[in-house]
Amino acid sequence: MSFAAWLVEPLRFSFMVRGLIAAMSVGGLCAVVGSSIVLRGMAFMGDAIAHSILPGLACGVLTAGRSDRRTLFWWALGTAIIVALGVGWISKRGRVREDMSIGIIFAGMFALGIALISTVRGFAVDLVHFLFGNVLGVSNGDLVLIGAFGGAVLLLVFLFYKELVVVSFDPTLAQTLRPPTSAYRYLLFVLVAVTVVVSLQTVGVGLMLAMLIAPASTAFLLTRRLPSMIAIGSLLGILSGAIGLYLSFCWSIASGAMIVLVAIAFFFAALLLSPHRGILRRFTRG
Repeated sequence: MSFAAWLVEPLRFSFMVRGLIAAMSVGGLCAVVGSSIVLRGMAFMGDAIAHSILPGLACGVLTAGRSDRRTLFWWALGTAIIVALGVGWISKRGRVREDMSIGIIFAGMFALGIALISTVRGFAVDLVHFLFGNVLGVSNGDLVLIGAFGGAVLLLVFLFYKELVVVSFDPTLAQTLRPPTSAYRYLLFVLVAVTVVVSLQTVGVGLMLAMLIAPASTAFLLTRRLPSMIAIGSLLGILSGAIGLYLSFCWSIASGAMIVLVAIAFFFAALLLSPHRGILRRFTRG
């Protein structure tokens, strides 16, 4: 089979086309938001939000049943935003570090989610899709949600780019300049929350952190400017989604796991070969 035929063959299936669009969209979106997370040292934030939506999913099942995926999405989104705002409020009002507030809310919400899930008979089987993703099960309605909320996140990043850069790079400078720093911190947290929920169908709770961190971290190794970091990270995220989905189709491997493995492979390649921070570069200099 020729390379062109290999590329076209999976596209005969509508579920592959939808999955490819979703994987590439989520990969690019995660890299944009992940750039601020990497620069701010908030890697734990995305993972905490992803696991903290379990109470929302359980409440969605209790109120609407397992089959109503749209209701589950809204419950997950609402829970994620509440968790994100709660982290910001506790770290500010309680005068504790963000990592402490993230850990407390993460543990509490995760425990609450397990407690609620234990009351829903048979829900443990359904949780597999949320934990590991089901990109090949993406529907046209899911694509609309990904496009709408993903587009809103990108628009907000574009509109408040300078403010988010200051808050991400130097919170102390942000307070000196006296913009509404707290509002931009909350905005960043909410953007992370929305990105996490939008991406769950693609890579799942268990692998969500990797897609937020890996493309942005790879771009960080390859460039020293934030706009370039966002652009390169988005490209790597899109490529990870496309290549990972193709490989999972050909090798019959879980799609979410394969997408993450490709993103991690890009990271290690950059770690080795980066002209600025690569291991080989430092070795040759030594």
